[in-house]
This record gives sequence, C-alpha cells and structure tokens, in this order.
Amino acid sequence: MKHGKKVNHLGRKVSHRKSMLANMASSLIENKRISTTVAKAKALKKFIEPLITKSKNDTTNNRRLAFSALRNKYAVAELFREVAQKIGDRPGGYTRVIKMGNRLGDNASMAMIELVDFNEVYNNNEKTAAKKSTRRSRSRKKEASADTSTPTDKVAELSGETSVEEPNDPSLDTNANKTAKPEVKNASESEKDGEN
Repeated sequence: MKHGKKVNHLGRKVSHRKSMLANMASSLIENKRISTTVAKAKALKKFIEPLITKSKNDTTNNRRLAFSALRNKYAVAELFREVAQKIGDRPGGYTRVIKMGNRLGDNASMAMIELVDFNEVYNNNEKTAAKKSTRRSRSRKKEASADTSTPTDKVAELSGETSVEEPNDPSLDTNANKTAKPEVKNASESEKDGEN
C-alpha cells in the first residue's frame, strides 16, 4: 500500500535527488523550458512552484530560502527579478508539463516542463480570449434606438451589409443613359471570318 509516500525517490538517495532537482530548477529558471522524463518533471514541479511563490515577496529571508534550495545565486537573482515580475498576478500553476512521447534508447516517457508565462504561443491565445467581451444585456439607450429602426435595417445590421436605397427617378438612372457600343473585332478574328 502507498500510504503517506508522497515523495517520488526517483531511484536516488536524498543528497543526489536534492542536487538533481536544484540543478534542474536552475536550468528551468534560466532557459524557461527543459526536456526530461515525466517522473522528473512532476517532481520538479513540486520542487519549484513553492520557490516561485516565495519569489513574489522579495525579502532577504525568501532569497535565502530560495538559495538554500537552488544553490545557484544567478538562478536566484533571475527568479526574483524576471520570473517574479512576469508571474506576479498568477495565483499558482506556474509550470506546465507537456508529454512528448518515449525516448529512443530506453523507451522512457519524456516530457517538456516550461514556465507558463514565458510561452508566447499559448499566451497570445489567452490574451485574445480575455479581450473578448462578456455577454451582457443591452443598455436601455441602445434598446431605445433599436426600437426606432426598421426591420430591414436590423436584417442589414445582422448580415453586415449597409443598405443603400436606389433612386426611383428615371432621369437619375445610369443604365438608361448608357449607349450600346458596337463590338470591335480583332484583326485575327476578322481574317478568320473572311476565310469562312
């Protein structure tokens, strides 16, 4: 039974596991995306998300806690500067694990773990969805102006076309004023007609 066994030991002793997670977390902070096995990615997610939460509050104590976990002062500096600014309003879920298939050599299931706010592809879609207006009832001013319009105007608005009324005066009719132009044949066509 798996009671009270939250930590995946990853087949390593404690010191090796802590060093490996610290190195992977430093690489993730510096490169914003790394590729590893699914088990290591899930373990790294549990390791780094509390550190990112601590980086939102830039105090000396939080920097020391992050340094004791990461053991890399350049990664700590980048975590508290760039990463903390970009994820400041996000209430958790700072990383994303994307499964990539199996590795060729040993068929291990591979995954890519990345910082969510640094992926431009997914964030563009989220921003456009956020700009979309919510469905709310119309204001009274709009309803009053909509009641005065004719039903044909409403149909034109829905179809996206603008209605242009045609004049009934025959003197303004442009089709009546046009004169029929005689057809002009090309020289090659006239020669063909002459031969037949």
